[in-house]
Amino acid sequence: MKGDKNVDIQALKDMANKLRIDSIVATNASKSGHPTSCASMAEIMSVLFFHTMRYKVSAPRDPSADRFILSKGHAAPILYAAWAEAGLFPVSELSNLRKLDSDLEGHPTPRLSFVDVGTGSLGQGLAVAAGMAYVGKYFDQAPYRVYCLVGDGEAAEGSVWESLHFASHYKLDNLVVIFDVNRLGQSEPTSLQHQMEVYAARLKAFGLHTMVVDGHDVSELVKAFDEAAAVSGTPTALLAKTYKGRGFPGIEDKDNWHGKALGAEGDKIIKHLQSQMKSQAPQLKARAPLAEAPRVHLADVSLSAPPNYKKGDLIATRLAYGTALKKIADTNMRVIALDGDTKNSTFSDKLRNAYPERYIECFIAEQNLVGVATGAACRDRVIAFASTFAAFFTRAFDQIRMGAISQSNINLAGSHCGVSIGEDGPSQMGLEDLALFRTIPTATVFYPSDAVSTERAVELAANTRGICYLRTSRPNTPVIYNNDEVFKVGQAKVVRQSSSDRVLLIGAGVTLHEALTAATTLHQQGVEARVLDPFTVKPLDKAAVLQHARAVGGRVLVVEDHYQAGGVGEAVLSALALERDVVVKHLFVSGVPRSGPPAALLDMFAISAPHIAAAAKSLLDA
Repeated sequence: MKGDKNVDIQALKDMANKLRIDSIVATNASKSGHPTSCASMAEIMSVLFFHTMRYKVSAPRDPSADRFILSKGHAAPILYAAWAEAGLFPVSELSNLRKLDSDLEGHPTPRLSFVDVGTGSLGQGLAVAAGMAYVGKYFDQAPYRVYCLVGDGEAAEGSVWESLHFASHYKLDNLVVIFDVNRLGQSEPTSLQHQMEVYAARLKAFGLHTMVVDGHDVSELVKAFDEAAAVSGTPTALLAKTYKGRGFPGIEDKDNWHGKALGAEGDKIIKHLQSQMKSQAPQLKARAPLAEAPRVHLADVSLSAPPNYKKGDLIATRLAYGTALKKIADTNMRVIALDGDTKNSTFSDKLRNAYPERYIECFIAEQNLVGVATGAACRDRVIAFASTFAAFFTRAFDQIRMGAISQSNINLAGSHCGVSIGEDGPSQMGLEDLALFRTIPTATVFYPSDAVSTERAVELAANTRGICYLRTSRPNTPVIYNNDEVFKVGQAKVVRQSSSDRVLLIGAGVTLHEALTAATTLHQQGVEARVLDPFTVKPLDKAAVLQHARAVGGRVLVVEDHYQAGGVGEAVLSALALERDVVVKHLFVSGVPRSGPPAALLDMFAISAPHIAAAAKSLLDA
């Protein structure tokens, strides 16, 4: 039977069942997986991949192609099946699902050419899709569209609603979010089950063009996706009423089948599904993209002018960050800034003021902020710098963690770190951020200590693959480097030394300046101290730390405006763990702080210059 516009409705029905069969075969081969979760979305995937979406099977990441994000990543087998049926790789390879030597992992990752981001930690896919859609509409200005499939279970995540608000606010009419409302969660029914009118009311209230459809009716889905393509000025939400395990007799809409291969039931169910098909090999092909996306160049990013400071000038590193951000935006039109309503504190507003069209305000929704940045940077379309207070990135740790799994190239700048912010108090103090980012396997962690090194850190981050984190400080601190100083990732700087040094002081940010003041005090007391600026905490310049620790006779003092766990001190201790005759003393924020003047707080937690000098002397006397 043929439908509107010569759509082969029967072939799409047959393809849906073929995708179900592929999912059963794959999960039975691995003896694990989520075939029932795949079955509820089979018709959706059939219509999307073989009627609606435009893409190149030969080049899945072509920038001109439509994007598809499977937010409910546990349904990965049916995503793999769709690409196999489209002809990207043999269907027989689906039997390698979840094997150690196969990239068909339990949840999608960009090890696969057709996966842009890793999914599976629920509630995150829509932010990524919104970032992609924003770039498509406002930067690429290309006709590709973005489709995101969300499970009803993950709709309980607040991050989903952050992203819906964002998409609606920015009128992302090139975005379609499909809710697979199959009623059942992992351990029990979802809170709303099949109350489609409640879902619809909420989505309409968020400003989306909302349709409720039978998610197993191919004709309805075809019409709904065609209607979405004609919507202007708002994103579309397609609420698909579905059933978990659809087409699986004795299992459909039944509890206790989540995440279980069908086992012996599989063969019987496959035969049942085959009996529903008119063709065992439906002939359907992908449609080509409508137009080419513009070519972009993201390499060799540089400052439009070198740093221009005088030694001794008092400049906050957060201010220098904003200055540098604007400078690299001068030289590359694909540099963009995102912020969470802190732009006048992080100074990302310097880019916004110069290039308002390249700034994305994400408001106070940090999980969405990081997700949108990840989506924006996908397929190497922009160089994204997302900024907020260092403390608030802890709220988005899962998004950052998934960014690493996604092989994402995003730059995150956290200002207002440590007790040195002063009177705002502990809720605003980033004291865990270094620990957070040091655990991220793809992360480069910059901790610049003056305006010159901050500008160069921004320049380096723009050219560094993976996740980059820049830790900036609130107080004004002296410029200590010449404007032509050369900085490299993983290369520390010795900022004070002599041939008679007896102790190595290592600080970063405000504590580097406290260490320099302490070194002057020690000199007046007849003790020479060498001072080292790590510049990057990850990778730490282990060779420099070891070299200078040996040079001073093995006495090392690390001081940082951060909690003990996971910061600069532990990085140094790790670097020196196997070195004989080296003693490391560590000064850090030893408990939950309180409001107070910055200098008083540094003193309260024994990370000020007098305490550093005293600790160095005690280390030498030990």
